[in-house]
Amino acid sequence: MRHARWIVPVAAVVVLLTGGAIYAERRDPAPEQPGVETGAPQPVVAGNRLVDQRSDAQFIPRGVNWSSFEYACAQGWGMSSLDTLGGADAADVEAAAIAAWGANTVRLPLNQDCWLGTRGAPVSDQFEERTSAGYRSSVHEFVSALNRQGLVVILDLHSRKRMGQPEFGNIAMPDSESLSFWRSIATEYRENPSVMFDAFNEPYSRYDAADNLVFDLTWECWRDGGCTAPIEDDQTATAGQVTYTVQGVAAVVREIRHAGATQPVLLGGLDYANDLSHWLDFAPDDDQLVASFHSYDFKDCADEKCWDAVLAPIADRVPVLTGELGAEDPLDGYVTRYLDWADRHGIGSLFWVWADHPSDPMALVRDGTGDPTEYGVLARRYLRSAAARS
Repeated sequence: MRHARWIVPVAAVVVLLTGGAIYAERRDPAPEQPGVETGAPQPVVAGNRLVDQRSDAQFIPRGVNWSSFEYACAQGWGMSSLDTLGGADAADVEAAAIAAWGANTVRLPLNQDCWLGTRGAPVSDQFEERTSAGYRSSVHEFVSALNRQGLVVILDLHSRKRMGQPEFGNIAMPDSESLSFWRSIATEYRENPSVMFDAFNEPYSRYDAADNLVFDLTWECWRDGGCTAPIEDDQTATAGQVTYTVQGVAAVVREIRHAGATQPVLLGGLDYANDLSHWLDFAPDDDQLVASFHSYDFKDCADEKCWDAVLAPIADRVPVLTGELGAEDPLDGYVTRYLDWADRHGIGSLFWVWADHPSDPMALVRDGTGDPTEYGVLARRYLRSAAARS
């Protein structure tokens, strides 16, 4: 999901030097991780379903996207909105509020540079010096709090800090530093069976200010990398002249596996994860992949005809998860229509977005205690109903 409401566009020019494409290979089955009790389900892929390996019961992720780790640290006012809630138990209070809605999964969008300490992130201010170690600690604390409340956590590579400015944005595809990000994440969380990984938030093609196509992301490059994409993020104008070499999702999956992490990996398709038309043809060889679909009423695949033609055949082969669900007006019927369809096909959904953003119609809450907006009331009713059926 784009975050234009919190972006001030500024052009940045920097050349990113990356390695060549890394191609998918069939991996040998990794040894089973030792059982670690987190208090939350432990999802693994079994055929076209996710199952909780503690019981072999089907696990359908339903919950929310919890936003702010992807931008607060780049804007310089905290590591996340937990810093504004106050109290040493802010993470536990927030996790309990989400669990009280009936959610079983929380997706955490993260910032690559804040995790790695690159591009001057996380941004400090006159009151606090912020470090990547502090950012990682804040993420870890919240992951643990969510797990204690019985919630699975999806760690998502979502954004980068903008060069030379305390802002954030989303580039078109992973770069070479994204592999370092995933090597570090996978190493830190490889022993946590209640964590899944979302390889890259929303891959996309790129247009210039005159709406000319300057970067056409193909399925081949999505998987294998090697093409070149503009360095500017999606909220900064580009002419497509300064580029970086893309790393494909196969390279990301390999990096995660080489770090010893065997948990499921979500892969979103083209066009901001809304186009999954050739996902089955180009997905890397790995037996723990989940197809991630971002469902919004303003995208092309936004009706039952497309869902039947594209999503349903994928769901017959591998698990499908709606990594983001929202609408320009989330109360106009689109969200409920999609949820009805997804439920009939065993596809879970994660609402966008658990955040107190007064001007955003997709904000689910009014504050950190879980006081719902009108959209939040809809989401909470659905999640509690789904939990009661489970």
